[in-house]
Amino acid sequence: MIKVISANLRESPKGQFVTLEIMGAIELVQSQNTGRFYATAKRCFISSTFSLEIAKGLIGQQLSGTIDRMACEPYQYTLPEGGQVITLSHTYSYVPAVKKLVEAKENFREELQEIV
Repeated sequence: MIKVISANLRESPKGQFVTLEIMGAIELVQSQNTGRFYATAKRCFISSTFSLEIAKGLIGQQLSGTIDRMACEPYQYTLPEGGQVITLSHTYSYVPAVKKLVEAKENFREELQEIV
């Protein structure tokens, strides 16, 4: 399940538009440095056709689907806590629940073909 956690007004060369910040389920991840677990969640932004006022009214609403890690062209990112610049080659994107079911069905068919 995905939850809308904020709404933002953005600027582009074509004008202003509204984005929704969405967040997936909480995950427990083990730190590579300390070995201790911490809680985190995948987040991303999606564009909308809503006004900022309507988008703010959607905060807290739940949607079906997931937020998945996707490969992309490498880009520079500055860590907010220390200012260190790192290179990333992934992003996070919303994937509707229906698409996940289709992908699972296709993967199952491929695995079945390998067995037979």
